[in-house]
Amino acid sequence: MSRLWPLAAALAILLGGLMPAAAAAQRPWISIIVDDLGDNWDEGRAAVALPGPVACAFLPESPHTRRLAESAFRAGKEILVHLPLEPLAGRAHPLALSAQPPYAANSAQLARLLASVPHAVGVNNHQGSRATANRSAMHWLMRELSRRGSGYFVDSMTTADSVAYPLARAYGIPATRRRVFLDHDRGIEPIRAQFQRLIAIARQQGGALAIAHPYHETYAVLTEMLPRLSALGVELVPPSQLIRRTEQRLLVQPVMLRMSTALTLPIPSLPAADLSAAATR
Repeated sequence: MSRLWPLAAALAILLGGLMPAAAAAQRPWISIIVDDLGDNWDEGRAAVALPGPVACAFLPESPHTRRLAESAFRAGKEILVHLPLEPLAGRAHPLALSAQPPYAANSAQLARLLASVPHAVGVNNHQGSRATANRSAMHWLMRELSRRGSGYFVDSMTTADSVAYPLARAYGIPATRRRVFLDHDRGIEPIRAQFQRLIAIARQQGGALAIAHPYHETYAVLTEMLPRLSALGVELVPPSQLIRRTEQRLLVQPVMLRMSTALTLPIPSLPAADLSAAATR
């Protein structure tokens, strides 16, 4: 009998018994961020009033951002800076950070934009299909966000070519990626279908994050579906909590990979970001 057998058997018990049992005890998690808040008071108030820990992403220096962010904070919502970055096409936000060097010119503006959203614990990109695909620009941005302690980063995945997520992680920033746009099509039925798709991805992968927008149809579907999550065996959590679970999974993977060398067991890789609903922005 191979001398590796006792070790392989012990590791098989660990991987085949203890770890699946722990995983089975965890219900799938979803996180939802409502983007583009701050320009319209009523739309922002509706986001704050949504049930559960739906996160709110506020555009910097918008007319109602500060008051709405204070209200969201009191309501227990996580708050993000919805940071404008340069898009490939279309009309850029007037405060969008350029994807072109010299990036030092962006530093003072970045500091001002981050400071304009009170209680923010994270950042996600507004537009940014050009900037997030530019490695030099993302090296600069992630270095700045890390240095400033700006919290976690959510890559909105406005382009399939984005390098924002891996570079955020490379700079030690807790990070995740958008998996679903809930309201790329604003109809009630398409939004319901995207919500079900979010749940399906979370069940398959343990967790998934969706981005939504302050549309009447989106609010109607969320108000309908969020109270049903418990019955569906799914939990809505803030993005920070979803990211912590993702970080724990990534830390475990290298250990499992080394174990699999002795066991000759395949270790599934992390799923690629779901890009089918990505819009170029």
